[in-house]
Amino acid sequence: MGTAAMLRAAGVGVGDEVIVPAFGNVEVAEAVTLAGALPVFADIDPVTYCLDVTAVEAAVTARSAAVVVVHRFGRWADVRGLRALGQRHGLLVLEQGESEAPYDEIAQRRQRATYLDAKLRGVRTPDGGDGHTYQQYVVRVPGNGRPDRDAFARALRGKGVDCRVPVKTPVHRLPEFRRCVSLPETERAADETLALPVDASLTKREMQRIVSACNALGGLLQPAF
Repeated sequence: MGTAAMLRAAGVGVGDEVIVPAFGNVEVAEAVTLAGALPVFADIDPVTYCLDVTAVEAAVTARSAAVVVVHRFGRWADVRGLRALGQRHGLLVLEQGESEAPYDEIAQRRQRATYLDAKLRGVRTPDGGDGHTYQQYVVRVPGNGRPDRDAFARALRGKGVDCRVPVKTPVHRLPEFRRCVSLPETERAADETLALPVDASLTKREMQRIVSACNALGGLLQPAF
């Protein structure tokens, strides 16, 4: 059952608000609209890239009916905290996850992520806590130096590294969902994040090439911390 159908089945519809993330997943906001409700955007935790419990609580109004939690990049949202919040405010809490890879593939991704964690310089590596499965290995390229994230990505691609920007435009900036709302962590993540290859098929030589390319560019950055 899709998100819109689950919301409708729970009685969520016209006049209701549903709290959702703006960091990616336009489909979630579209599902809320399909159910007849209004998507309300809350900020993310800068470590997990999932909804922040405090930000969600700040977004609750008398019309709030539900929260849609999205797990990102292989990291889990604080489901326990969000469910406790839901109980306090009488909100339905729905989870939307990513398709999980087989266990042996996850183990290999974790191995490659550990290698990158140890070798990369000049970018901020992801926090591997809470059973991270590394569906994507997302680093931060701070914009307080040169090059910025977009220039960094173009230079990496020029060196044969297949990187990508995971969220190009937050949902609250899209024309059909534009909102005047303060989401500083969402904005910062959209401006700084870059997904590096971490697939189980990558060879040691390919991993070394990723590190060499990143570190050669990372030396041009101002300190990230």
